[in-house]
Amino acid sequence: MRAWAVSPDGGGRLVPVDREEPVPRPEDVVVEVSACGVCRTDLHLALHELPPRHPFVVPGHEAVGHVVRVGEAVTILAVGDRVGVAWLRSTCGQCRWCRTGAENLCPGSTYTGWDADGGFAELVSVPAAYAYRLPEPFDDRTAAPLLCAGIIGYRALRRSGLPPGGRLGIYGFGASAHITAQVAIAQGAEVHVLTRDASARRLALELGATSAADAYDHAPVPLDSAILFAPVGDLVPTALRALNRGGTLAVAGIHLTDVPRMNYQRELFGERTLTTVSANTRADGEELLRLAAALDVAPVVAPYPFEAADRALQDVHAGRVVGAAVLVR
Repeated sequence: MRAWAVSPDGGGRLVPVDREEPVPRPEDVVVEVSACGVCRTDLHLALHELPPRHPFVVPGHEAVGHVVRVGEAVTILAVGDRVGVAWLRSTCGQCRWCRTGAENLCPGSTYTGWDADGGFAELVSVPAAYAYRLPEPFDDRTAAPLLCAGIIGYRALRRSGLPPGGRLGIYGFGASAHITAQVAIAQGAEVHVLTRDASARRLALELGATSAADAYDHAPVPLDSAILFAPVGDLVPTALRALNRGGTLAVAGIHLTDVPRMNYQRELFGERTLTTVSANTRADGEELLRLAAALDVAPVVAPYPFEAADRALQDVHAGRVVGAAVLVR
């Protein structure tokens, strides 16, 4: 089958490869991929900022398609079911984190498109217990970004501790941020977007943000909560200074450049909190998918043909994508 793999030189490129069609293990299903989102994590992997777990791994963890094969132990899915394949691929189910609802912190967790080949391919295999049934309102290409950009953004929103009707600052406005902003606005939040890209600022205002400014500008009001989506450590003290007393900054990315030295009085005093987001639980995914359908969240999609996967990744790298890039077969 056709697929795209990460170049082993760490240059941020994808190369076309041929792979054997996956054979499902007893607990797996094989999904024929119709659409797959291009996530910034895929870029971190291609740049080796996130070291590949094996050479020529096939990235892609926002895959949508229909089940075409099922393992002999699978009872929860059947051939023909439409599902989504996301970042979290497996957990041990036995450690203290798994037993207490924090499976995203499982030390034995594995990930689609990192530990095992992902959705930049014609077929992808996934444990049935980690596949998501998708809400009907979303077609394949608009459902794809929800599977990581949406889920991680939703977890970041929860980690930010935004109070009802509160003021939320969003730093960076790509695939994840533009979905998270819609959820927050629909739930009554006042959203202020700070990002370097002018087209992203325009999109933020179109989606209902109260203000949109450059990433290093002063927020127009004291923020109750903030989320840092841009992988730029320099923005951490900037965002912390924008918080009101008792506010929380959640860092949403899997990779971040170095955080500069901070001044305790300016950035943290006043019971401000700095926290991070590490992957997600399956419960996060199920909640986000239900909410997105109920709140009429509409991911903005930039479709690319499957054959243009490397170009799509380069456009993400260069900041040329407004909304979410999605490979379509």
